[in-house]
Amino acid sequence: MSDAATTPASALPVAGTAYGLGIGPGEPDLITLKAYNILQKADVIAYPALEDGASLARQIVAPHVPDGRIEIAIRITMGQPADPIYDAAALEIGEYLKAGKSVAVLCEGDPFFYGSFMYLFGRLAEAGHPVQTVPGVSSMMACAAQLGAPLAARNDVLQVIPGPLSEERLRAQLGDTDAAAIIKLGRHFAKVRKVIEELGLTARARYIERATLETQKMVPLGDLPEDTIAPYFSMILIHRRGDAWR
Repeated sequence: MSDAATTPASALPVAGTAYGLGIGPGEPDLITLKAYNILQKADVIAYPALEDGASLARQIVAPHVPDGRIEIAIRITMGQPADPIYDAAALEIGEYLKAGKSVAVLCEGDPFFYGSFMYLFGRLAEAGHPVQTVPGVSSMMACAAQLGAPLAARNDVLQVIPGPLSEERLRAQLGDTDAAAIIKLGRHFAKVRKVIEELGLTARARYIERATLETQKMVPLGDLPEDTIAPYFSMILIHRRGDAWR
C-alpha cells in the first residue's frame, strides 16, 4: 500500500466530507488503493453492525485501520424498519461533518450495488453535506472469479436477480436471460432452487457462499443436499451456455 507521501491529493480525505468506501467482498486485500488511502487519513470511521454483534465491514478493514480513530457503529436491528436507524446515523455523522471532520463510511462490496451506504448517501447529500463514493469490488465479481465462471460474454444479457422475488417473477426473469447472478438467497434458497430445477437450469448453475473468506464454500448447485441452508451472503451464478467462452 502507498503512504501519504505518494498519495495523490484527490485520494486524501477533505475536511467536512463523507466518503462511502467500497471495501470489497471480504478479503482485506481486495480493498482499492483509493479506499485504503482515505481510510488511513479519515478522522471518523462509520460502519454497519448487528444490534448486539460484530461488524463484517469493520472486520474486513481491521488490518488497515490506524489506532486512535473515532468509530461509529450503526447498529442494525433485524426485522425492524431501517429508516429510523439511517436517520439517526446521518444526523450523528452530520455533526462530525459540520465540525470539519472527514468521515469514512464502510460498505461491503460496492456502495452503489445493493450497498447500505446509498441510504446514508441520500440523507447526507439532501442535508447539503459533501459526499463522495469510492467504488469497490462487488460480491458478484468476486464470486465469478472464485468460481472460475465468467459472468457474460459476446452479446449475453446478464441479469442480477434478488432471491426474495416471487416464484412467478423468478421464473419470468430466469426464463428470458442468457446469464444470471441470483443474490440475497438466505431463507429464499429452497424457492430459488425449485424454480431453477423447473427451468432445467440446474446443470448450468453454480453455488457459492462467503466468497473470498476463509469459510468460503462453492459447489455445483445440483451437488448440494436438499436440506441446504444458505446464508445471506451466498449467490448462484447461471450461464445458459455453461461456459461463457464457448
